[in-house]
Parts: sequence; structure tokens; C-alpha cells
Amino acid sequence: MKQDISSPVRRVDAYEKAGGYAQYIADLSWDNMLHGKLIRTTVNRGRIISITVPELPEGYHFISADDIPEGGENRIHMIKSDWPVFTNDEVRFCGQTVGILAGPDRQVLHELSGAFSITYEESLPAFTIEEGLACAGGALHGEDNLFADYNLVKGDPDGAFAKASRVIEDEIQTGFQEHIYMEPQGMTAEFTDGKLVFHASCQCPFYIRKAVAPSVNLDLDDIIVNQVTTGGAFGGKEHFPDIIASALAVAVMKLKQPVQVIFERREDISWTPKRHPSQVLFKTALDDQGNILAMDIDARINAGAFESCSPIVLQRTIYSANSVYDIPNVRIRGRAVATSTVPSDAFRGFGAPQGIFAAEMHMTHLARELGVEESAFKRKYFTSKGGRTITNGTIHEDVLLEQMWKRVSGVSGYYEKAGQFAPGSGKGIGTAFYLHGGGFTGDGEQALINARVKVQGRPDGRAEILLSNVEMGQGLLTTFRKIAAHALDLDVSQIIFENPATSRVPDSGPTVASRSVMVVGRLVQKASERLKEIWDGTQEQTAEAVYEHPPWVTWDQKTMQGDAYPAYSWGICVVEVEVDPASFEVEIQGVWTIHEIGKAIDETIVHGQVIGGVVQALGYASLENMELKDGRFYQNTMADYIIPTTLDVPQVHSELVENPYEYGPYGAKGLGELVFDGAAAAYADAVQRAAGCTIDRIPVTPEYLMELKDL
Repeated sequence: MKQDISSPVRRVDAYEKAGGYAQYIADLSWDNMLHGKLIRTTVNRGRIISITVPELPEGYHFISADDIPEGGENRIHMIKSDWPVFTNDEVRFCGQTVGILAGPDRQVLHELSGAFSITYEESLPAFTIEEGLACAGGALHGEDNLFADYNLVKGDPDGAFAKASRVIEDEIQTGFQEHIYMEPQGMTAEFTDGKLVFHASCQCPFYIRKAVAPSVNLDLDDIIVNQVTTGGAFGGKEHFPDIIASALAVAVMKLKQPVQVIFERREDISWTPKRHPSQVLFKTALDDQGNILAMDIDARINAGAFESCSPIVLQRTIYSANSVYDIPNVRIRGRAVATSTVPSDAFRGFGAPQGIFAAEMHMTHLARELGVEESAFKRKYFTSKGGRTITNGTIHEDVLLEQMWKRVSGVSGYYEKAGQFAPGSGKGIGTAFYLHGGGFTGDGEQALINARVKVQGRPDGRAEILLSNVEMGQGLLTTFRKIAAHALDLDVSQIIFENPATSRVPDSGPTVASRSVMVVGRLVQKASERLKEIWDGTQEQTAEAVYEHPPWVTWDQKTMQGDAYPAYSWGICVVEVEVDPASFEVEIQGVWTIHEIGKAIDETIVHGQVIGGVVQALGYASLENMELKDGRFYQNTMADYIIPTTLDVPQVHSELVENPYEYGPYGAKGLGELVFDGAAAAYADAVQRAAGCTIDRIPVTPEYLMELKDL
């Protein structure tokens, strides 16, 4: 009898990582390798008049837009191609790449970089969402400074508002958040055997290949991306490696020497993308019994200076703006606003944390305004199987939120504590309900990616998984092996899965969007099952699987109507806090979670992801304050950008509820982003109860609480 696939096994990379033997990009070097340092703009907006390059010692080189090969484009081909490899004219944000300085000694590069002189014609920048909407200094993008402007309607909000007895308005805000992955950005490029080869700490090897090819006028097949062991990403290594790679590509094609760029931590925090700040405005119509009739929602995100993936992040934000609630009549407008800041980009949750935080806090504010117990008020509007989403799609699965709430409210003592902790008593308990759609938004999986996976049987009886998704700490080296081993009736030790190289693996899509296990893992299962049918273990044989969308899913990308996601994962988080009445410092007393992710592929890995995601979200809600001052991040070291440690958070209680998903591997659904989505709202809810105030933004710092208390 097969062991239950959820039963944990030792992670295959545990020994080398825990023992310090793993080799990361900064541990690797190549013969004749040069180091590279990006030279950046020093003003927030304007035009470059001239660049004065200092006298360079022998063996040192400065590569700029003038060195783009013949036929190449000074554009990085991401979702849109608006971000230049090297800016030589328009400056949109402080820190934009002007060129790359290369040489054998990193200290000399540091000294030389300070000797560059750039003359500008400066323009008025816009840093905030409000300034961007007002087109301060003139539009940075188009005529209205909007990278995206979406409008959705569900039901008849106009008719519902006309019948309202009362309308309550609310505004919820979130700020920047820094990824703080363990290993900063880093990459090496070389030109060898007629190929441009990258060795990258990244999430999406095939993205890099596509991004750089036009800038150096090479065919895709002439570019190889080798994934190296990666020490964390959280979305920060989805698109930003394209920025480094494009500059490196031009340098290497000119110098024909390997060049390595490794960011120092201050450089990484200062100039890499962050989570999008958000501003969500609600108008909610109530009848004379206090029932919700309709919502009118205006969601705005700060996209920064270039588009990157902001429109897709915005889609997640607006699709999450009703969270787990089936509100009958909704109008929502979503805008991604251009500003003169470092472009915002992917971050764990990809827009859902902003939308869910806003939805949950607004629901708590409504309940308090109506004098109703918060959890009871929220549960009245829970969606269910057959429920309608904000895009007029259908919930196709059983929704187990009531069952989950019964369990987590019991183990946390929610009702007893909620009754004991009077508002403003210094003690509080809060909760958040949340969901996350697995896979790419809309038609991304079938129209854009069409993921492919191969599993190759070897003559020695072992099998190798070939795909492009990467291990970045979340456990794929183990979970994919478990899926294949389960299907092939082999031991996990007989399955090979190595860091991918684009020259030998099919494109299974990027390692993002809670799709790796649910979507790609399903293909691993199918390819392995096909291999088992044709392979006797003594010869080389290969089987392949290609993504197929679940047949019940309908979606119109133009109108953004239908099933935005084929399936959802669900969660509840309860947080208990105590607020010091003198310092307004908050101490977390307890955290309880329960999640429905279909079927866990490995329970230990899942609980590790739960704990990590919850703690990261609690940091987002409490400690991680990131302020812009004159276009630069004021907190740019780990001494002043504070993240939680083990001393800041008690043990996280984590439980799972099974609800297998037909189109996931052995019933699994998405996990990695879901576990971030709810803890911030649960924390803020607990703090506002304890402090006796209304919280409408995060992070909730002692200074913010003092401001609310007029101290």
C-alpha cells in the first residue's frame, strides 16, 4: 500500500543548505571573470544632458546605450517594452540604470562609480498616488498617468444604492514592503561556444531569455539561462533579474568576458522593486436592517515609473476586493498609477494582500459601526459553491469556511477572549477570512504559457523531471520528486530534479502565482503516469504532458468576465495582541491559522510555508515601515528596515482541512501566496480592538497609534 503523499519526507536539499554547503551565485566564479556595478541616475525625473566618465584604469570598462549591438534595441522586453536597458535621455526615477561599469576589482569599481558626473535637466516628480493622478509635473505615462484602468460591475449597484437607507464610506491604505530575501540579487553572464549564457538567481529563467534577446539582437536559441541555487525571492526575482540581465548581456557581448553582478544589501533595498502601495476607497450601501446592499470600490496602486507587471497585480487586487464574500451588487474601478518611484513589481500575493486587507478591514469597520459582532457579521456574507465572483464567475468547489471557523475559533478561544477584551482595554483578538486563486489570472495559463513538462526514464531505473520551475526555498525540489515517485512507484531518492537550464528543459512557465504545485505539479503527475505505461526501467524513455484548462472554466479577457481562476484556496487567521498603554508597542500573544489547500503534498513543507507566510505578513502589518524621502527609500539597510524575528512572534498554530481538487496533483491546490494574505488584517483588527481606535492603514507602528490617540 502506498504511503499517503502528505506524509512528510526529509527535504532533499536540507543537508546542503542547513550545513552551509550549497553554492549560491556569489560563491561561484569563472576564469577571466570581471565584476560589474550598475551606474545609476541621481535625480527623480528629467533628462540627461551629459555623462562624464572618469578616466578608467586598464582593464576597466564602461558600457552604456552606445554599446547596444547593431540591430539591438535599447528596450527590455518584459510584459511591455517600456523600460530601457540604459537610460540616455528620459529619467523616470532615481536609480535608473545609465550603464554598467566592469572590471576585476569590486573595491575599485566602488571608488570609480563615485567619480561619474551626470548633468540633468530636471522636472517635477510625482511620488504618491494622489500626485500621480494629478499628473504633477505632467503625465509620466500617456495622458493620464495610468498604466491600467479597469472597471467591473456585478449586479445592479446603481439600483441598490438608490434603495439604500445609509451609505458608509471608508478608505484603507497599505505601504511599500521590501522582500528581504536571504540572498540579494545576483547574476553572471558569459559568451561561450557561440551562446550567451546566464547563471542566475531568479524565478523565471525563460523570462530572462525573452527579455534580453532583442537588446543584443540574438535568437532565443542562442541564449541559455542556467538557474543556480537561489536563496529566496518572494516575487522580487520574477522580473527584476531581466533588468540586470539586459545590462549584462550588452556588456558581455562587447567584452567577450564573463561579468558578474552581485548587489550589496543596501543597493538591493534601495533600487529593487517593492510591493505596490495601495489606496482603496469604499462606499457601502446598507438597508434599514444594516444589511449590505451594494459596494462601490475605487482601488488604486502605486505602479512606479514603468509598467512591469502592475496591470496584472491590479487585476488580483480588484478581484480580491470582496475577499470571501458574495456581495450581490458591486462596482469597482482599479487604476495602476505611474509615479516617479522605483517601479513596483511582484511580491508574494501579487495584489491580493492589498485587496484582502482592504476588504477585511472595511468589513470590521462596518460591523463596529453597526454594533454587530465582527465574525458573525462577516460570516453572513460568506460565498459558497455556486456563488458569484466579482467578475461574474462561479465558485466551483465546496467552500468549507464555516467548518474551518468552528475549528479555529475553538482552538484560539476567540469567543471567550472577544467577550473578555473590552475595546481599548489593551488586549484584543482579531480575525481575517481570505482566499487565493491558483494559477495565472484570466487566460494566462492557456493563452500565454501553455506549460509543458517532461519526465525521462533512464536505463539505470531512475527518472528525471524536466521543467523550468525553480526551487527558491519553498520546497519544489522535494514536492515535485514526491509527485513523480508516487506516480512511478519509485522511492523519492530515485527521482532526479535539478536546477533547470533553458537549453534542456521545456518551458513550464514561471515560478509565480501559486501555480507551481497546482498547475505544474499536475503535469508532473500526468507525465509520470504516462511514462509508467511505456517504461520498463531498463531503457531511456520520455513522456510529456501539456497544460489543459479545466473544462468548466470560462473567461473573456477583453471584458474580464467569467472565471478568473479555476480554483481557490481558503484560509482563516486569528491573532491575539496586547498593546502597551505607555509606549503603544504591540506584543503578539498568539496566532492560529487554518487553511484549505486541497491536499497537502508534504505536510511539513506546508506548515513551514504557513509559518513563514504568516510571519512575513505580520511584519508587513506592524514593523516594516518604508518611507520615501525625495524619491529615495529612507530605510535602506536591515538596521532601519525591520523585519520580524523569532522573538517577535509566538508559535504559529497551523491546521489543514482537506478538500481535494480534481485538476491538482493528487488533489493539491495553491499554497505559497495564500498564507500571506490574511494575517495583516487579523493583526490590525486585533490592535484596533485593543487600542480602542479605528485602523485604516498599515504598518501599524507605535507612532501611528499615538497619532490615532492624539498623543
